[in-house]
Amino acid sequence: MRRAPAARPAHPSPAGHGTPAALDLAVDRGSPVPLYYQLARQLETAIEQGALGPGSRLGNEVDLAGRLGLSRPTVRQAIQSLVDKGLLVRRRGVGTQVVHSQVKRPLELSSLYDDLEAAGQRPSTRVVRNAVERASAEVAATLGIAEGTEVHHLERLRLAHDEPMAFLSNYVPLDLLDIRTERLESTGLYRMMRAVGVTLHSARQSIGARRATTEEAERLAEPEGAALLTMHRTAYDDTGRAVEYGTHVYRASRYTFDFRLLVRP
Repeated sequence: MRRAPAARPAHPSPAGHGTPAALDLAVDRGSPVPLYYQLARQLETAIEQGALGPGSRLGNEVDLAGRLGLSRPTVRQAIQSLVDKGLLVRRRGVGTQVVHSQVKRPLELSSLYDDLEAAGQRPSTRVVRNAVERASAEVAATLGIAEGTEVHHLERLRLAHDEPMAFLSNYVPLDLLDIRTERLESTGLYRMMRAVGVTLHSARQSIGARRATTEEAERLAEPEGAALLTMHRTAYDDTGRAVEYGTHVYRASRYTFDFRLLVRP
């Protein structure tokens, strides 16, 4: 089995991120897996694990091909596959750069803010709406309250590394907690609930997909009609009370939900 030589170390890029030359890249020519796919998978793993950070430049295709003993079309195919996944972008006058790794969120009762923070994605929030409104019939039925009861209505744009990830709309019972905009901009809603003694116990959640409206596309930096993931969730505390009803949309190009499926005995 012949392996191409590993890439030689190189100095970091000016932005302070890693470069492909600093990675231990190698391909197995005896493997039935196509060479371009082997290279693409190693680069994707490096992006997901942070070895190639946002803004890292991949450098010249000819240099990378020569370093790995591959043809230029093979390297170009590997890079294009990651461009198609939204992990790399080609910029005129700059070259090919890492965008951001796709966020993979496990399906469990946690907040997007906490998940992004745990993944090192540097979350931030722009509060679009923080108002007290009367609950519609749908919101009232979901929260188990009378129609017309006052509730908090929150709308937030969640970002990772200053890039839009999701638009969140939440309804919360008015008497549950004091929700201040400055606090919402610095932490997650579930963390605020836990801080006042709310014990989150369970949730009902449904996930779907649809195309972005003009307004959603503008907010999420996607083209109009781009694919979005949707999530509807009602969270309950340990007494069985509904404490939050959320309707969220996520960029499908930057976001996935992870499922763990078990075989029933």
